[in-house]
Amino acid sequence: MLVLTRKVGEGIAIGDDVKIVVMQIKGKQVRLGIKAAPTTTVHREEIYQKILDENRAASRPDPVNVGQAQGILGSDTRPAGQAPLRKYLKPPKGPGSE
Repeated sequence: MLVLTRKVGEGIAIGDDVKIVVMQIKGKQVRLGIKAAPTTTVHREEIYQKILDENRAASRPDPVNVGQAQGILGSDTRPAGQAPLRKYLKPPKGPGSE
Protein backbone atom coordinates (compact mmCIF):
# COMPACT_ATOMS: atom_id res chain seq x y z
CA MET A 1 0.00 0.00 0.00
CA LEU A 2 1.31 3.42 -0.92
CA VAL A 3 1.11 5.86 2.01
CA LEU A 4 1.35 9.60 1.29
CA THR A 5 1.30 12.75 3.38
CA ARG A 6 -0.70 15.67 1.96
CA LYS A 7 -1.71 19.10 3.27
CA VAL A 8 -4.99 20.90 2.64
CA GLY A 9 -5.15 21.85 -1.04
CA GLU A 10 -2.65 19.19 -2.08
CA GLY A 11 -3.66 16.11 -3.97
CA ILE A 12 -2.66 12.97 -5.77
CA ALA A 13 -3.35 11.72 -9.28
CA ILE A 14 -4.37 8.15 -10.07
CA GLY A 15 -3.81 7.52 -13.74
CA ASP A 16 -5.04 10.19 -16.12
CA ASP A 17 -8.67 10.18 -14.98
CA VAL A 18 -8.70 10.50 -11.18
CA LYS A 19 -7.44 13.32 -8.96
CA ILE A 20 -7.94 13.36 -5.19
CA VAL A 21 -7.45 16.60 -3.25
CA VAL A 22 -7.43 17.15 0.53
CA MET A 23 -10.17 19.75 1.05
CA GLN A 24 -10.31 20.00 4.84
CA ILE A 25 -8.85 18.42 7.97
CA LYS A 26 -10.99 18.67 11.10
CA GLY A 27 -9.87 16.62 14.10
CA LYS A 28 -9.67 12.99 12.98
CA GLN A 29 -11.68 13.56 9.81
CA VAL A 30 -10.27 14.39 6.41
CA ARG A 31 -12.56 15.76 3.69
CA LEU A 32 -11.48 14.71 0.21
CA GLY A 33 -12.46 16.05 -3.18
CA ILE A 34 -12.42 13.58 -6.05
CA LYS A 35 -12.33 14.52 -9.72
CA ALA A 36 -12.99 11.58 -12.02
CA ALA A 37 -14.32 10.89 -15.48
CA PRO A 38 -18.11 10.42 -15.56
CA THR A 39 -17.56 6.78 -16.53
CA THR A 40 -15.57 6.14 -13.33
CA THR A 41 -17.69 5.07 -10.38
CA VAL A 42 -16.64 6.40 -6.98
CA HIS A 43 -18.14 5.04 -3.75
CA ARG A 44 -17.32 5.19 -0.08
CA GLU A 45 -15.91 1.81 0.92
CA GLU A 46 -18.86 0.82 3.13
CA ILE A 47 -21.33 1.64 0.33
CA TYR A 48 -19.26 -0.31 -2.20
CA GLN A 49 -19.23 -3.32 0.15
CA LYS A 50 -23.04 -3.17 0.41
CA ILE A 51 -23.29 -3.09 -3.39
CA LEU A 52 -21.07 -6.19 -3.63
CA ASP A 53 -23.11 -8.00 -0.95
CA GLU A 54 -26.39 -7.18 -2.74
CA ASN A 55 -24.99 -8.36 -6.07
CA ARG A 56 -23.86 -11.66 -4.52
CA ALA A 57 -27.25 -12.17 -2.88
CA ALA A 58 -29.08 -11.41 -6.13
CA SER A 59 -26.97 -13.93 -8.05
CA ARG A 60 -27.85 -16.83 -5.70
CA PRO A 61 -30.73 -18.99 -6.90
CA ASP A 62 -33.94 -18.67 -4.92
CA PRO A 63 -35.17 -22.22 -4.09
CA VAL A 64 -38.81 -21.11 -4.35
CA ASN A 65 -38.29 -19.62 -7.81
CA VAL A 66 -36.24 -22.64 -8.94
CA GLY A 67 -39.06 -24.94 -7.84
CA GLN A 68 -41.63 -22.84 -9.69
CA ALA A 69 -39.48 -22.84 -12.82
CA GLN A 70 -39.10 -26.62 -12.66
CA GLY A 71 -42.86 -26.95 -12.33
CA ILE A 72 -43.40 -24.81 -15.40
CA LEU A 73 -40.59 -26.27 -17.52
CA GLY A 74 -40.71 -29.84 -16.27
CA SER A 75 -38.20 -31.63 -14.11
CA ASP A 76 -34.92 -32.74 -15.61
CA THR A 77 -33.60 -35.76 -13.72
CA ARG A 78 -30.72 -36.67 -16.03
CA PRO A 79 -27.39 -37.56 -14.39
CA ALA A 80 -24.86 -34.74 -14.18
CA GLY A 81 -22.83 -34.31 -17.35
CA GLN A 82 -25.37 -35.98 -19.63
CA ALA A 83 -26.27 -34.06 -22.76
CA PRO A 84 -29.60 -32.21 -22.66
CA LEU A 85 -32.63 -33.83 -24.22
CA ARG A 86 -33.54 -32.32 -27.54
CA LYS A 87 -36.83 -32.39 -29.32
CA TYR A 88 -36.64 -32.26 -33.06
CA LEU A 89 -39.56 -31.07 -35.09
CA LYS A 90 -40.23 -32.79 -38.37
CA PRO A 91 -40.24 -30.39 -41.30
CA PRO A 92 -43.66 -29.82 -42.82
CA LYS A 93 -44.45 -32.13 -45.69
CA GLY A 94 -44.81 -30.38 -48.98
CA PRO A 95 -46.40 -31.57 -52.19
CA GLY A 96 -44.75 -34.77 -53.45
CA SER A 97 -42.55 -35.26 -50.38
CA GLU A 98 -43.99 -38.63 -49.34
